[in-house]
Amino acid sequence: MPLFDHKADRSDEVVSGSDAATRALSVTAVENHFVEGVYDKLAIVYDLIFGPTLHPGRLQAIERMNIQPGERVLEVGVGTGINLSLYPEDAAITGIDYTASMLEKARERAARKGMKNTRLLQMDAADLKFADNSFDIVYAPYLISVVPDPVKVAQEMRRVCRLGGRIIFLNHFLSPNAILSRMERWISP
Repeated sequence: MPLFDHKADRSDEVVSGSDAATRALSVTAVENHFVEGVYDKLAIVYDLIFGPTLHPGRLQAIERMNIQPGERVLEVGVGTGINLSLYPEDAAITGIDYTASMLEKARERAARKGMKNTRLLQMDAADLKFADNSFDIVYAPYLISVVPDPVKVAQEMRRVCRLGGRIIFLNHFLSPNAILSRMERWISP
């Protein structure tokens, strides 16, 4: 089941919410086939290109989660599984991704490292196939700016995160809005 399963058609979309973050998330429209094509081609070289550059942010984000033994973590956009070895072994990790070739790399990595606490699924981030309140932590590293409907993805992440749980977005793009970009710098790991 693909992660981005529908066409992004913004012509009749109404975004509810007046806060700046909701408006900022709603401006991104990405075509599914474009996203799939790019990441399908990047799967072979993704870690080589983006691994060292994005590693500090990934490492800090996961360290700051302070994951406790037994906590259930969902990584939305697990990609090649580059983060998997950063999670504690006593947590239950679920990773989802849209692109089969990226997910294949993640599965190979998990098998190679003998990760028993990890399950990897192909799934649509805008239509998560999990029950409400399924996870203690829901984490989207470098994902929200490349999905067709970031508001829907954020809503789904909220739905599957338990009450009192944590939702973490990690991004490498700053908003063009001066106020939002200052906030992003201030809250970034």
